[in-house]
Amino acid sequence: MTSPSARLDGLRFSRPHLRVLTGSGLGWALDAMDVGLISFIIAALAVEWELSGGTTGWITSVGFIGMAIGASLGGLLADKLGRRQVFALTLLIYGVATGASALVGGVGMLLVLRFLVGLGLGSELPVASTYVSEFAPARIRGRLVVILEAFWAVGWTLSAVIGYLVVPLENGWRWAFAIGAIPAIYAIVVRWGLPESARWLESKGRIAEAEKVVQLFEGGRAPSEAAVAPAASPAPAAPRGPTGVRGLFAGGLARRTVALWAVWFCVNFSYYGAFIWIPSILVAQGFDLLRSFEYTLIITLAQLPGYAVAAWLIEVWGRRATLSAFLVGSAGAAMLFGTAGEVWQILVFGCLLSFFNLGAWGALYAVSPEIYPTSTRATGAGWAAGVGRIASIIAPLFTPWALEVGGAGLVFTVFAVFFAIAAATAWGLGDMKGRVLDAS
Repeated sequence: MTSPSARLDGLRFSRPHLRVLTGSGLGWALDAMDVGLISFIIAALAVEWELSGGTTGWITSVGFIGMAIGASLGGLLADKLGRRQVFALTLLIYGVATGASALVGGVGMLLVLRFLVGLGLGSELPVASTYVSEFAPARIRGRLVVILEAFWAVGWTLSAVIGYLVVPLENGWRWAFAIGAIPAIYAIVVRWGLPESARWLESKGRIAEAEKVVQLFEGGRAPSEAAVAPAASPAPAAPRGPTGVRGLFAGGLARRTVALWAVWFCVNFSYYGAFIWIPSILVAQGFDLLRSFEYTLIITLAQLPGYAVAAWLIEVWGRRATLSAFLVGSAGAAMLFGTAGEVWQILVFGCLLSFFNLGAWGALYAVSPEIYPTSTRATGAGWAAGVGRIASIIAPLFTPWALEVGGAGLVFTVFAVFFAIAAATAWGLGDMKGRVLDAS
């Protein structure tokens, strides 16, 4: 009989696939809402608490320290305990910590809670992309993961709306944090409402459980009765060997792992260095808080068409070409945004940066879990994200310093260079377009 994972590759997209995609996507959107909210909250706290640029930079960076640790540990735990379990646990951790942040009275406790938020958030993102990737039919797997990443734009847009409508109110930043506690409630839905990954169950020898999950996606029919699409191209044989972090460098995976880590580092540096600080940069250029939030909301909306185009191209051009093209576009847009002075330039060039950068993120999340076998897939995606978070720790500290030294022009030129490096390095990744995932 054909294995459960092999049957998943050939299934047509159905309601259970939609349930996994939207269930994971809602968690992803809530993640983005939390990350986006802090960019608006620090702009408000800088005024209310009279904070220096260095202090506000640490409020952001301490969250990314947590994310770096969380991403590395979350992937390892997901390969040992299962995707769904870790997904739910991480939602709970960062939802509770975000809600508690609404009660803080000073910077010290806020830093502690932001670290815990980052710990949960960093663990969740690579696990969610791995989870969706393992259920998706092979011929549209990349597209579905990009669509999953598009929920990030929904959450970030929601954070911009909250930032625009709620944060400027009296104690508005506290209400914004309270709204961010929603993931703690959603964790219950994830834990009981979504199935465990059939590929992970199969890799652990739990064949009967994997069979039940796959039959849900086949509409309860026996394997011979389930409608399947034409078989996808087989994946190249993956090297078998050690698991855990050592497995990421076994055999032919070392080159891809190094390339993936480099791309993650460069993209994180430029993305978080820019988008966390855009509201504050606009305030520094003379716009009032409300106007800067309004412009940020408009720029954020350009993320949605960026994801849409990337989702289409990734199954047409392939992973590497799509990722590299969007990174080149990000580099160009960053250079233009650094020279923007007029309102129309800020909006147009900011929208271009948002369009290309988030399209690149979609392609990056699609390719990351694909290049590893099931036994190390979440670990591989998690450690790539963890390495990237090192850059996201540095970037918020770099940006205020560079603004003082050379202004927005210097800041965004540096970001453009990092985008260009990532575009070139992306060609060192494998391309799994139309291929089945390795099940070893």
